[in-house]
Amino acid sequence: MPTSARRRSWFVWGVAVAAYAVAIFQRTSLGVAAGPATERFGVGASVLSTFVVLQLVVYAAMQIPVGILVDRFGSRLLLVAGALLMAVGQTTMALATHPGTAVLARVVVGAGDAMTFISVLRIIPAWFPARRVPMVTQLTGQVGQLGQVASTIPLAAALAGPGWTPAYLGAAAVGVLAALLVLLAVRDRPVGSPAAAPVGWAEAMTDLRSSFVHPGTRLGLWSHFSTQFSGMVFVLLWGYPFMTAGLGYSPGLAGGLLTLMVLAGPVIGPVLGQLTAQYPLRRSNLIFGVMITTVATWTLVLLWPGTVPLPLLVLLLVVLAAYGPASAVGFDFARSFNPSTRLGAASGIVNMGGFTASLITIFAIGVILDWRAPTGAFDLADFEIAFCFQYVLWAFGFVSLWSSRRLTRAGMRADGGAPIDPLARAIARRWRHRPRR
Repeated sequence: MPTSARRRSWFVWGVAVAAYAVAIFQRTSLGVAAGPATERFGVGASVLSTFVVLQLVVYAAMQIPVGILVDRFGSRLLLVAGALLMAVGQTTMALATHPGTAVLARVVVGAGDAMTFISVLRIIPAWFPARRVPMVTQLTGQVGQLGQVASTIPLAAALAGPGWTPAYLGAAAVGVLAALLVLLAVRDRPVGSPAAAPVGWAEAMTDLRSSFVHPGTRLGLWSHFSTQFSGMVFVLLWGYPFMTAGLGYSPGLAGGLLTLMVLAGPVIGPVLGQLTAQYPLRRSNLIFGVMITTVATWTLVLLWPGTVPLPLLVLLLVVLAAYGPASAVGFDFARSFNPSTRLGAASGIVNMGGFTASLITIFAIGVILDWRAPTGAFDLADFEIAFCFQYVLWAFGFVSLWSSRRLTRAGMRADGGAPIDPLARAIARRWRHRPRR
């Protein structure tokens, strides 16, 4: 690519990923507001978790429709609509005084958030050569996580200072700014590139079915399911109360530790991205490795007698920081086994996995905490018992991941079962001649 074209590609991607960072900020903005929200709306842990659960229900439910829409109408339009929807949701949250209004606000935020990540992923193959796509996909996830920093430190400071309404009105203003930047700077494809033929609704539904029945897409789905939810649950709602109410850390230290997850992500992401690009037939091994490491570290934390030492908690947060990079490998499976005309739908299927697991876990933890301490005075033992629910999802994800990998490899051995991606297709030809183990 000429230098000017490369610069244009990175510029378009940069603005799109900035919109994604704003979406992460809006998504996680309730994580540091659990205490103020409990006081403002007079609710307990299970009702508070409902705020986030319904937000994620909407997010997960919209992934496939949004995937179809982005294939049909393009990323730019969906990014603008998503940013404006989140701004409306945060404005509603700023003015809400009743739990029902707050739930509606988080639902609207979830709807706007659902339009963002898939739209950014759809832009990447149009602006970058295939060999760079895995790395840029990882960078997208990691740069986007900078929005979490804004929701842990500046937003926490705004809640403690100006208060609830100014803090959330400021969040809404950031969403409007993101929409304007996307409208001015982002284009779905480089100038001169042929536009994709319009996809009818009947054809879109056919593409959706074709994507879902392919075991390679389901391999991406279960990869996302198995690796994302533990870190997401910690970031979105229950990590901050676990550290402050359970471990007795100060709000400043807890916010700083959550920021550590964001700082560790850019270190882990490029490593996984490079390994994904170099060893496309070993991507599932990376998923299993991250999953087993996460389970082992959580087990050590939950079984530790008494208060967890700070170095061990730091280790847990570093391991949990891999949830974004590891789950992004699932989208690489979707790209490998689906043509570009149905990439949005396939990405929506994959993205639904981790968020479905997250909303189930967030709600279950809230219910268990209320069962253990109906008054809301949670201690460390309450959190340890509640976090044990994660093992149910890990077991289900492990079995599903193993099964889909076996079916995908069987398809790669068969004639006509090779991936769509040229690099992975070339390697798959060698796979068919490998001796069975």
